[in-house]
Amino acid sequence: MTPARLLGLGRATPPHILPQDVARDWARDHFSDRLPAFARMAPVFANAGIERRQIAMPVEWYLQPQDWHTRTVAYRAVARQLFIAAARDALDAAGLRADQIDMVITVSSTGIATPSLEALAHAEIGFRADVVRVPLFGLGCAGGVAGLALAARLAAAQPGARVLVVAVELCSLAFREDMATKGNVVATALFGDGAAAAVLCTEGPAQVAVAAAAEHLWPDTIDVMGWDVAPHGFGVIFAQSIPALVSRHLRQALDGLCDRLGVDPAAIGRPVCHPGGARVVEALEACLPLAPGTLDAERAVLADHGNMSAPTVLFVLQRLLESGALPEDRPGVIMALGPGFTLNAALLVPAA
Repeated sequence: MTPARLLGLGRATPPHILPQDVARDWARDHFSDRLPAFARMAPVFANAGIERRQIAMPVEWYLQPQDWHTRTVAYRAVARQLFIAAARDALDAAGLRADQIDMVITVSSTGIATPSLEALAHAEIGFRADVVRVPLFGLGCAGGVAGLALAARLAAAQPGARVLVVAVELCSLAFREDMATKGNVVATALFGDGAAAAVLCTEGPAQVAVAAAAEHLWPDTIDVMGWDVAPHGFGVIFAQSIPALVSRHLRQALDGLCDRLGVDPAAIGRPVCHPGGARVVEALEACLPLAPGTLDAERAVLADHGNMSAPTVLFVLQRLLESGALPEDRPGVIMALGPGFTLNAALLVPAA
């Protein structure tokens, strides 16, 4: 496809800070008496590679019983705010106004809003009445790359059109004080909240462009990751070890995607990866293969924000572009794993 140039990136996080030691103490207070395995699981808080996270609501809110209504009220309010903040940040970086956007893609899997977030934000942000709206749900951690890829495809299909993609996830709203499960403990150790946005167009100044995209869904992996839709809210599903899946299957799948993208895997420069957790980052370095410590930007984003699901990889991309760490003379790949179980990847090329 015609490369879609990345005109600007933006980001936003909520104001409430959750240090990792506080999250550990939460979990101990709420789960240790009800979950015999908690003592064995407690090191996940120290080993996750996370120092702090930003969360949608004050700490005290999570310690009270919540239901679908209260979670949805919080989601609509905070996700709308983050959508607007991240979108404006990306528009400012691109030197554009909201009324110059022709299409807007909203990626979110951690709450339900109908009308969707871009409609809730429409008047305040200043989109045109005829802006094309594309809400995406259910992509989880892969949503940042999938949304970026779709934005590039839409921009390529209508040269000159300006496409805004905004990924907003409030993972913390799925914290379930009533669920004493291993998956809930792991989620409590990993997930944070945030938003990221990007503006793409076939025209305009840019460092990089998205030249192609592809994805790979492994069969018989539906239960690896996802949501259990329960009476009081989403409940996280972790049925298999993600680092183990990465170690066993990622390299072959990525090589297949590179073949479909039309690029030699050996020609690809530094990859841009979604840091699902410290062990996932280690598994990525081992199987790609990369020297230990190569994915430093991924570790830094994880330490400062936790795993925010879909927006996280766009935080990494912004950090790498700002630092000049992406090679200017080699193609790159941005990739993320998510429910399905799926690998989404997009080919990044220097913008001519």
